[in-house]
Amino acid sequence: MRYSPEALMAFVEAADTGSFSAAARKLRKSQSTVSTAIANLEVDLGITLFDRQSRQPVLTPAGQRVLSHVQAILAASERLDELAVRLSTQVETRLTFVLSDTYQPTHHEALLRRFERRYPDIEFECQIAEDQDVIDLLQSGRAHIGMVEVQASYPPDIGVARLPEQTDMSVFCSREHPLANISNLQPEQLHTFRQLCLQPYSRREMPRAQGQIWSAPSYLMLLEMAEQGFGWATLPHWLVQQFGHDKLVSLPLRGWPKQISVDAVWSKNNQPGPAGWWFIDQLTDPPSPETDLLP
Repeated sequence: MRYSPEALMAFVEAADTGSFSAAARKLRKSQSTVSTAIANLEVDLGITLFDRQSRQPVLTPAGQRVLSHVQAILAASERLDELAVRLSTQVETRLTFVLSDTYQPTHHEALLRRFERRYPDIEFECQIAEDQDVIDLLQSGRAHIGMVEVQASYPPDIGVARLPEQTDMSVFCSREHPLANISNLQPEQLHTFRQLCLQPYSRREMPRAQGQIWSAPSYLMLLEMAEQGFGWATLPHWLVQQFGHDKLVSLPLRGWPKQISVDAVWSKNNQPGPAGWWFIDQLTDPPSPETDLLP
């Protein structure tokens, strides 16, 4: 490739974040390294990609036109890398999977049994995380594959595939909580009681809420706090059914329950091996239940 892949990635990240320093943090490089890479790319192309006169760099009209071409180049390179890995006979020795509680594990046990049969010698690790924590684990190389509630956008270095299943979410509180006894409950009445919010480790600011909030980094911890009567929380239905000990009730609010979609995600810079790609394929296109019964 005539142009440095690192420079192309730095350009895309800077355009995505609107900041050289933010791009450097995502790429885990120094700001000077990112700035130099973009400057060298501008020299190679013979055009100015960013207007640097304002506080934050802004794409020039030429930079906006170049961006889509660079994204296409990187996407083609990623597809080639993915194909090479899929065709490789060198299977990884370890696979780390980050699971979100928003994923209803209908086929999870069957998937793990198929994985065990196909790759019996791989060391498998399963973690639990949500939202940005999943992305951080992938970007740091600590995990290979993750599941996450569908995000509005993803960093350019994160690959995404939509899962076919959706998860039901509802607003829950303890049976003894005052909200459980309010007839014809209105959404605005929730704000007079404490809300239990999801707060990933990587999110520095507190969640936005109109009333008092308590927070935790996992839905299971929120469930336990709701069971103890500390407030109301939005939780996955399957999690409440399996771990709620019949202590929670779903509040009859307009527009609830809601269905959410879940994505499988991975790092493009640290792509899964053949076993990881097999795992992703099984998640995004699960076999029929009859297949799960085969030896």
